[in-house]
Amino acid sequence: MAPPIALPETFARAVAGLRSATPRPEIVLEEVGAPQRLAPYAFALSAAVLRDDDEVATGRLILLHDPAGHEAWQGTLRLVTYVTAELEVDLASDPLLPSVGWTWLTDALDAQGAGHRAIGGTVTQTLSTRFGELAGPPAAGDIEIRASWTPLRADLGPHLLGWCTLLASTAGLPPPGVTALPTRRAGAA
Repeated sequence: MAPPIALPETFARAVAGLRSATPRPEIVLEEVGAPQRLAPYAFALSAAVLRDDDEVATGRLILLHDPAGHEAWQGTLRLVTYVTAELEVDLASDPLLPSVGWTWLTDALDAQGAGHRAIGGTVTQTLSTRFGELAGPPAAGDIEIRASWTPLRADLGPHLLGWCTLLASTAGLPPPGVTALPTRRAGAA
């Protein structure tokens, strides 16, 4: 049996920070296999956002660590995310959606005090209409946010909470402590 591999202290502290943060109850986190070719050390989480037991958004957060550093990262740690959610067609077709989606990310990190640099990414909005054998439900829309950033400190708890805030925003969840008003049904008085 091979002896356990000693992890660099910076990476071990970063993983511990990700594991220690507790998201809001609608967000279910799970540790998943991380890509092995992007950096010498990697750790990954997947998330599902539930609303009334329906999955309304999903995401993945990957922590990369290269003790030698990486010029493009401007550091030794890098967080990479992918978040996607279905949206109502009118929202998915809004030309301001990409800017709003990017603001969801940056505001969430800032609100949690998750200092970062070298942030970059894309926001994609998609509209789909079904035809032929796939005809059925009306048009559907999606948002997809892909981004990466370098944390300023190895304590990544605030970054995880910021990422969870991003997930909640893409899923259309109200802020914690705010209750959404019920939707009025057609024909209801």
